[in-house]
Amino acid sequence: MPASATGATPAARKFGAGRRTRLILLGTSGGPPWWPGTDRAGVASAVAVGDRYYIVDAGHGVGRQARDAELGNWSHDTDGPLDALRAIFLTHLHSDHTIDLNNLLIEGLSNGLARVTSPVQVWGPGDRGTLPPRFGPPPDPPVTAPDNPTPGTAEMVDLMMRAYATDINDRVFDTRKPPPSTLVSGHDVPIPERYLADPNGNPHPRMSPVPFYEDDRVRVSATLVQHAPVFPALAFRFETDDGTIVFSGDTSPSENLVEMAQGADILVHEVMDRDWAEEIFPEPRDTSAEGRFQHLISAHTTIDEVGPIAEAAGVRTLVLNHLVPANWPEHKFHRAQKNFSGLVVVGRDLDEFGVGAVLG
Repeated sequence: MPASATGATPAARKFGAGRRTRLILLGTSGGPPWWPGTDRAGVASAVAVGDRYYIVDAGHGVGRQARDAELGNWSHDTDGPLDALRAIFLTHLHSDHTIDLNNLLIEGLSNGLARVTSPVQVWGPGDRGTLPPRFGPPPDPPVTAPDNPTPGTAEMVDLMMRAYATDINDRVFDTRKPPPSTLVSGHDVPIPERYLADPNGNPHPRMSPVPFYEDDRVRVSATLVQHAPVFPALAFRFETDDGTIVFSGDTSPSENLVEMAQGADILVHEVMDRDWAEEIFPEPRDTSAEGRFQHLISAHTTIDEVGPIAEAAGVRTLVLNHLVPANWPEHKFHRAQKNFSGLVVVGRDLDEFGVGAVLG
């Protein structure tokens, strides 16, 4: 464990209570490591508008965190909290952002999903269409599922139902509850094809946000961000009658994101401490180590880069999420305030932020 590991996550906070539209950080840990010395849950957030909510990313522990956040029906053993869930949005298909999607969709049957009034839509990137470039020298690694190596979100949801068929059929035949396949639907975010033509291009193509989801509570747009070699990687903008919340997803500095976040009330942005990357790959680095170091930092936004991004976007509040490393002391992330004139908050699990006027 690094000498600077933090221990338990400090207590959650409520900023601007009493608002109809709220942001809740369900989990703030970035990356697939199970970071020693911290109890932060995997990256996931919720946008709640009145008595409904929407989940962004589904890192480890998202279901339990939704209950602990008192979303939906949290006081009954099996009627919630997913009874009030309306949609799930995945920024990209890395495992640390999707690993507990199965928890929501499969175990969800016993946690309120069977009580939804309309199918929960799952939105995320489509099939990239080709394998990523090889990093490092030959030989090539083996390809998993070579007949279908890069499924997108819609197909992933279908494959998940198939993988859990034994459990689903047993429980549906036993309880007569509806199968999850009738309660959820997977969708690929409709990024125009001209921006998807070169999945292995670097940098990502410049584009403006694309609206793709709307109901009577929220309007959601997406844009491509830079998380190579992952593609497509998305950022999301949620607009409600009360205000706007933007999620960066995993990205290095991106002009697309700056455009999407213009004037937002809250920008939820990933962050990585370059000092940690340098600790993992200390100098002097040979050619291989230098390549891996550059590979890591070029796919994320460092603490010193994130403040200027928020300033360029003119947002009011910058909330740091997807913290890497998740066991670093909070104070190490505070220098993100540099070159940003608004409020910076280093996110904690179950932090809550309000948008808009206080309800009377």
